[in-house]
Amino acid sequence: MTDQVFAVIDATWPPVACTEAGGFVIREGKGGGSRVSAASRFAPWDACDLDAAIAAQRALGQSPKFQIRPDDAELDNALAARGFVVTDPTVVYDAPIGTLQGEVPPVTAFAHWPPLQIARDLWTDLGIGPARQAIMERATDPKCCILGRKTDRAAGAMFVAIHDGIAMIHALAILPEMRRMGLARAMIHEAARWAAENGAQRMMLVVTDANDGANALYRVLGMERRSGYHYRSEATP
Repeated sequence: MTDQVFAVIDATWPPVACTEAGGFVIREGKGGGSRVSAASRFAPWDACDLDAAIAAQRALGQSPKFQIRPDDAELDNALAARGFVVTDPTVVYDAPIGTLQGEVPPVTAFAHWPPLQIARDLWTDLGIGPARQAIMERATDPKCCILGRKTDRAAGAMFVAIHDGIAMIHALAILPEMRRMGLARAMIHEAARWAAENGAQRMMLVVTDANDGANALYRVLGMERRSGYHYRSEATP
């Protein structure tokens, strides 16, 4: 299950390009954030492979960073010994599509692609700028944008893409003044409806462990922790 989880994440939130250095996948992110720029282990490695992976990231103009998955304890320890610090512990949630289906109030949320300009503007205003929106364009179909509305205005946006029968939610963003009003729940219900119509059997998402409000919502919706990861990033001087 762990391998499938990360295959779905990579397919639905893809980097610009991938290369290999030793036993590591090197992702080129072009400013799209950690998930599309961190290296990850895919085969046995040694200290020389780790040096090569670090050098390959620097050659791309990226600060060395590694995604540490559940079976990466040895890598985690090796990077800690080199002074790499832990960042962004993250939870992967999963649930059957049926668990997440529910009533969507009229004109509250709807799926569409390509994203309306109002959705793009919301993402940009909420910190999901052009580099991350370009990731959505790179993802293969089926995919959609969920636009959420509250009090007669656009208030949230979400990206969903399907790989191997699993719908993955990314880039869920809601205006601060519209949070805790049930909009995220309605948008997830709409995402589940769309995903079921497009052949998905399960839905996943990732969220940082520190986001208490989001973690509580996903558990209330019936999602269960399926996996997790963190990053080891080169310490800044």
